[in-house]
Amino acid sequence: MSAARKVLGYSLSNLLRNWWVLGYGLLFLFLTDALFRFGGGGPRVAASLMNVVLIVIPLVSVVFGTLYFSNSREFIELLLAQPVSRPALFTGLYFGLALPLAAAFAIGVALPAAAHGGAGLMRPVATLVAAGVLLTFVFTSVAFLAGVHFEDRAKGLGFALLVWFCCAVLYDGLILLVATMFRDYPLEPALLALTVLNPVDLARVLLLLTLDAAALMGYTGAVFGRFFGSALGIAAAAAALLMWTAVPFLLGLRGFNRKDF
Repeated sequence: MSAARKVLGYSLSNLLRNWWVLGYGLLFLFLTDALFRFGGGGPRVAASLMNVVLIVIPLVSVVFGTLYFSNSREFIELLLAQPVSRPALFTGLYFGLALPLAAAFAIGVALPAAAHGGAGLMRPVATLVAAGVLLTFVFTSVAFLAGVHFEDRAKGLGFALLVWFCCAVLYDGLILLVATMFRDYPLEPALLALTVLNPVDLARVLLLLTLDAAALMGYTGAVFGRFFGSALGIAAAAAALLMWTAVPFLLGLRGFNRKDF
């Protein structure tokens, strides 16, 4: 694991000097500060940030992650010529990207919240930050999976963007279609299953329940409140998000171990 730590340290030092990562953190810092100054009370700020988090974080993670892996190909080939194991290299590169992105988002939101918010805002902001960090790790895993399995950078980026589009935009239409076509049947188990299968929907449900805004989820809000509002439901949702992080990461690692560089 010393090799993984060395790769991680190099990646962290490189990305922390990257203006894109710094700009990403400053974007959330200025946006959060502006919402606190002009957007009303704390819960309204958290609700406004939720819409940004659910769209921007997955998009930035898949785009930046895919391009980062593709641009690191020569660096990867150089290290593979050294006595460095492939799992250690892949793990170091992954955390070397995911950690700076997650930290930039978390610091950008937490600093203005600590300066403007009160004690009652701690739980919504903490949930928002946790959801954003988990989404960063999820979609960075997807980006690395795309980078491993597609030699062509454009194809890899296209695959990653397709996953983002399906999760962030298309999936809600699918759930609405299912709810409309089978409205005469008990849909609660099916809707819960469909929610678990989408990391963006999981994060949205948890954030809405934290803000006590389950009514915004329509007639299924009571069902989600009964399940995800309990400690068991929240733990299950967090476990599902961790699964969404682990599965693409392990698939990418498997392909990385077999890939002929």
